[in-house]
Amino acid sequence: MDAKKAREMIRKGNWEGPTCGIAPGFTQANLVILPKDLAYDFMLFAFRNPKPCPILEVTDPGDPEPKNVAPGADLRTDLPKYRIYKKGELYAEVKDIRDFWREDFVAFLLGCSFTFEWALIENGIPVRHIEEGKNVPMYITNIQTKPAGIFKGKMVVSMRPIPKDKVVRAIQVTSRFPSVHGAPVHIGDPEAIGIRSLDKPDFGDPVEVKKDEIPVFWACGVTPQAVALESKPEIMITHSPGHMFITDLRDEELGVI
Repeated sequence: MDAKKAREMIRKGNWEGPTCGIAPGFTQANLVILPKDLAYDFMLFAFRNPKPCPILEVTDPGDPEPKNVAPGADLRTDLPKYRIYKKGELYAEVKDIRDFWREDFVAFLLGCSFTFEWALIENGIPVRHIEEGKNVPMYITNIQTKPAGIFKGKMVVSMRPIPKDKVVRAIQVTSRFPSVHGAPVHIGDPEAIGIRSLDKPDFGDPVEVKKDEIPVFWACGVTPQAVALESKPEIMITHSPGHMFITDLRDEELGVI
């Protein structure tokens, strides 16, 4: 299945779950939608925090079509699930946002670590949440982002258990993809970055960590959702964690040789 067919399936309501493993080879993206008067502050926030918020696309105000990465797509309907935050509270989780759309909305598409998972697998590195048919586990850390305007808060990370003898290779592989979070931000002891239990992720599902494996943590594009809870913007619309937008970009286009 290519990206366009995947989006059509999602738009018709025929897929409502996490998007990891759908349309392999096509780049997936996190979504943040804000009123125009907050868009500059968020763009500056993303510029100052490129690990969790690498920008792939910014739309014109009021235009739900991401013309550069998926011409003809509609960000109001083409994700399986959305979250709507109002003044720091999760207001609703919905399957499309046409009823919430405003003419002053600006949409940001941010790189997603699902993009480099194919490269890990091709290098013989297991991706546990795909093996178990789950959403990737995500955790709010004690790592502070660099503030911009009203936006401030803690970084969210995604975790993948990596065999001890493959950790160095996993770092090498993911470092080639700086536009989709790049190299890990932490390896090993979860408590060092404020994670009390790997069995209780803040977003996504817990996965097995085997005795010969080390938890490895990558910056995550769910960070803006943690930031929304702390910064309390009037309204912020995002993807539901793990339910991404599938672009027409090919994963290999984002790799750095």
